[in-house]
Amino acid sequence: MRETYAEKWFKACVHIILLLAAVSCLIPLINIIAVSFSDSAAISSGFVWLWPIHFNLEAYKTLFLGSRVIPSFLNSLQITVGGTILSLLCTTLAAYALSRTYCYGRKWITLAMVFTMMFSGGLIPFFLLMKSLGLINTYWSLWLPGLVGAYNLLIMRTHFEGIPVEIEESARMDGCGEWRLLVQIVLPLSLPVIATICLFLAVGYWNSFLSVLIFINDAEKMNLTVFVQQMVQSQSMLMQAIALQPEDLENMSPEAVKAGGIVIMTLPMLIVYPLLQKYFVKGVMLGAIKG
Repeated sequence: MRETYAEKWFKACVHIILLLAAVSCLIPLINIIAVSFSDSAAISSGFVWLWPIHFNLEAYKTLFLGSRVIPSFLNSLQITVGGTILSLLCTTLAAYALSRTYCYGRKWITLAMVFTMMFSGGLIPFFLLMKSLGLINTYWSLWLPGLVGAYNLLIMRTHFEGIPVEIEESARMDGCGEWRLLVQIVLPLSLPVIATICLFLAVGYWNSFLSVLIFINDAEKMNLTVFVQQMVQSQSMLMQAIALQPEDLENMSPEAVKAGGIVIMTLPMLIVYPLLQKYFVKGVMLGAIKG
């Protein structure tokens, strides 16, 4: 069907609005990258906007050679990889069990999971629980509470329920058991939703901040998000975090170091997202009507 004049104008307006929204999100990121590669004189003059002025790598040299950015990066990587694998495994098993019609009490279990989305015990009882379990200052205090997220569970369970029952019946006729059915039939058909939830989990664990501040006391175990926050918070904490002396600030801008830390923190997610984008688009369309 040919589009009407009004429909063409409507699509043009939608594209313009989306373009402006994308530009408004990109400009701050590009500005931070430009600041991280500029020298102190250009930054203090306020001329740095979308491209570096007097390109240099002093901020990144300072971060990698004189600070704890690499150990903090490795801590974030450990938290993200470990938490994502554990949460994805537990969520997949729980969602598969609750998607089977022969699972006893699945409606009540699902209702209990949904209840946790609306009500919680509070921060202090949560901390006391982690303390009584002996998980303070361990990464299990970050992993254990999020092993099965109610929102992710509902998304995955809905997808599993949408898989045609004829596929399951034919597999069982060939002697396929529960584990083989899950691994060889259900999971290959569920790559879009798995990739989507994997992205949600990875971003959440990578950006962990409040939970790390509450449950992790050892500075050696702090993640990159907390490290960058300490640099951005104040000038004294910046010099302490990157082992700077006051006279070193004459040759290097603290703003460049802060911007460099933010770039290092956001770069992994910027790399991972395009790789999962094709699955992410399919995953968010799980509830759409298909003809």
